[in-house]
Amino acid sequence: MDYALLTDVGKLRENNQDYVNVFKNKKGIVFGIVADGMGGHRGGDVASDMAVSHLGHNFEESEIDDLDSLREWTIKEISKENDRIVSVSNQFDDLNGMGTTMVGVFFVEETMMVVNVGDSRCYVFHDDEFDQLSVDHSLVHELLETGQISPEEAKNHPQKNIITQTLGVSQTVQPRIKNFDVIDDSIILLCTDGLTNMVSDEEIKEVLSQKIGLESKCRVLIDKANKAGGRDNITALLFASKNGGQK
Repeated sequence: MDYALLTDVGKLRENNQDYVNVFKNKKGIVFGIVADGMGGHRGGDVASDMAVSHLGHNFEESEIDDLDSLREWTIKEISKENDRIVSVSNQFDDLNGMGTTMVGVFFVEETMMVVNVGDSRCYVFHDDEFDQLSVDHSLVHELLETGQISPEEAKNHPQKNIITQTLGVSQTVQPRIKNFDVIDDSIILLCTDGLTNMVSDEEIKEVLSQKIGLESKCRVLIDKANKAGGRDNITALLFASKNGGQK
């Protein structure tokens, strides 16, 4: 599974509170994760680093190779990491109230398991179709689900950035977990809202369709977000299934 990743501070922020990495466990299962931290001058940086580093390290030490066990492991580990972030937040005044979103994907043979907390997202691009696989924990998504607003209203809703779950902050966390078939010649994108708030789905789709390498696609996506204003940190992680990306 080819992959490339890139993260950027953006145009307005002083530091980068996004974290991204890819891990492999003892059974060869690949796990990609992106986290978007929030809270205080250092808080978001610490929370997102903790989530990626701890979940990644613990996964590397595991021997899980089936989806049912992976789902149980993911729920348990995310709950433990939530408790850990809340505990550290309570110990240090400058970290009080810190939290982080996270989105991850595990590749188990011909299936990928997508997990998210908050509004960092996972998409798949295939055959000129660009679809979101993750489900936002956000006020706007809840309004959309209950039919109180339309998809058009959701795109520019004034409360677009209000998220309803994060790692840290609250005592309990309920990650959304869904399985999908891995499609040949597809590209999977994991990203923070610093990308999706700045670059439209159509523009992202156009970049992913280009006959350039995955690293170049990451760079073009980051550049587009910065040219649109770069109001937040920007992170993109791309996976190509088989022939999904150009070498």
